[in-house]
Amino acid sequence: MALSPFDLESESLSKNLEKLIAQLPQIEHGKYIQRALAVLMRLSGEEVDRLDWKILSATLEDLERGFTTLSPYSHVRKVSIFGSARTPSDREVYSMAVEFARQITQQGFMVITGAGDGIMAAGNEGAGREHSFGLNINLPFEQGSNEFIRGDAKLISFKYFFTRKLFFLKESDAIALFPGGFGTLDEAFESLTLYQTGKYGPAPIVLINEPGSDYWNSLDEHIREHLLKEGLISPDDPNIYTITDDINIACKIISDFFRVYHSSRYVDKQFVMRLNSELSDGSVEFLNREFSDILVRGHIKKSGVLPGERGDGTEHLPRLVFDFNQKDAARLSQMIGKINQLGAFLPDSDHPERK
Repeated sequence: MALSPFDLESESLSKNLEKLIAQLPQIEHGKYIQRALAVLMRLSGEEVDRLDWKILSATLEDLERGFTTLSPYSHVRKVSIFGSARTPSDREVYSMAVEFARQITQQGFMVITGAGDGIMAAGNEGAGREHSFGLNINLPFEQGSNEFIRGDAKLISFKYFFTRKLFFLKESDAIALFPGGFGTLDEAFESLTLYQTGKYGPAPIVLINEPGSDYWNSLDEHIREHLLKEGLISPDDPNIYTITDDINIACKIISDFFRVYHSSRYVDKQFVMRLNSELSDGSVEFLNREFSDILVRGHIKKSGVLPGERGDGTEHLPRLVFDFNQKDAARLSQMIGKINQLGAFLPDSDHPERK
């Protein structure tokens, strides 16, 4: 009896799984593939309903599209641009978004937008297709892809907002927020929350006003008058973001952030900060005096690559290693700003776009 298409697909899947499992010990990231497969196996033994399986499978498909499209560009720093889809092209703030995207890509960055109209279209227009990504969301209204990214291989359509947001922040080395509606404010506060809690960054977050507008200033006033005064955030938290109506300043804030600072990660509970250029011993002593409050114990020390970092392409970079308290993200950002000042004239720090 001939096999049905479903039977043929199941048979092929079974053979591929057997082959994959046999190769796991030799695959570079085999232990993580094994963990993912183990989760699916555990769930298959539970009473999970049809809708939950649909959510899981659609989520994995969203992740697949994001990973496969963006991974070839992992070596390039990217800036996510947020703002209203309803901003008309004849508004000054639209032209500002075009110019911001043009300038930031000229510095070597790429641009990520939500692929819609308004500020998103301005971002893709200014960056051009070659330097643009579009992270579209499937909605019944308002969210077709704009003409500047439509049909491009770097346009990704997501079913869920949460997977789309994941890639906005996972892939971005900086965030630029122009005025917008509920969606823009959601993206602003999610970015600030994840930064504050150490789940995003360190990275520059720039809030860009249209000249003569107090859009972001009024939000900042609310934050200071209510959240700060009532003790709902830390005194340094407003330093996570910068407000400006000058595109040149916005671009400089982003490029300067990576002048000496390169990247960071945790290795065995130690915070490892990679630098584009090594700091002097005197500069490290200064950092220890000024930022001892963010240390759990010990001191900020210069270091070479740690064993747990080998293979990630940053082995050649000098490092600072310390026990960060993991709660003072705003102070950590201030420390990075000081590092960039201390090393601003080092010859190896002239390419902030390199990742």
